[in-house]
Amino acid sequence: MHRSPSRLTESGKAFADDHPGSLGIAISEAVETAAQDPATKYALGSVLNHVLLHQTVIGQEAVLQLAKAGEDSVDLVVGCAGGGSNFAGLAFPFLREKLAGRLSPRVLAVEPSSCPTLTRGEYRYDFGDTAGLTPLMKMHTLGHDFVPSPIHAGGLRYHGMAPLVSHVVDQGLVEATALHQRECFEAAIEFARTQGVVPAPEASHALAQVRREALAAREAGTSPVIVVGLSGHGLLELGAYEAFLAGRLEDDPLSDDDLAEALRGVPAVG
Repeated sequence: MHRSPSRLTESGKAFADDHPGSLGIAISEAVETAAQDPATKYALGSVLNHVLLHQTVIGQEAVLQLAKAGEDSVDLVVGCAGGGSNFAGLAFPFLREKLAGRLSPRVLAVEPSSCPTLTRGEYRYDFGDTAGLTPLMKMHTLGHDFVPSPIHAGGLRYHGMAPLVSHVVDQGLVEATALHQRECFEAAIEFARTQGVVPAPEASHALAQVRREALAAREAGTSPVIVVGLSGHGLLELGAYEAFLAGRLEDDPLSDDDLAEALRGVPAVG
């Protein structure tokens, strides 16, 4: 196992040793390594549509669990979104039920304000990796040259979004919002203290949005049924929690200038 960017590939060597890295760079290194060894096969574990299909076991189980609990309606489904496969795994079975007329939930993807692919990226063809070794995909993108801020939600630091997730957002079937990491860690701490589970920083984005939605519902005097994706525990991220509790964690929103610069490298297609 090697940290990306590494010194083992040409893709990795293009970046400084202290570079914060990104999912896009790691994909470039993996693709390059696999392409140079005829005995090596590469199976991408995020973003692509077949991965989303495999992940839907999450949402399919959730639909059945709600039925077992006697809930015949769902008002809101919320999940964090980085490359999109985990989010789609939860959300797409509920979207299926909505399109079939059996349920009518809002479906909401939550991403970091420092890597706002769905909320501020452009819907166009781009490479799925930083070095441009993958095929072009039509997706929401910040530009494959984009370097995400080194926030602690590493799984959400990706410049693009799964094509199917991008499509349903473009069609208005799924909403998207972006949150700062300090609000997310606040929600994660509250969740850990009340529920006894330390959430992963990625999942804390969904929890923070659900807290917003629940507080708004209480103000409005309503009691919606909300499904949230708690997609991982944070037991390996205690250093991030320590930084938050010590006041060392900062929000790092993406500036318009940095976004425009990153989008300049997106290929012109058509």
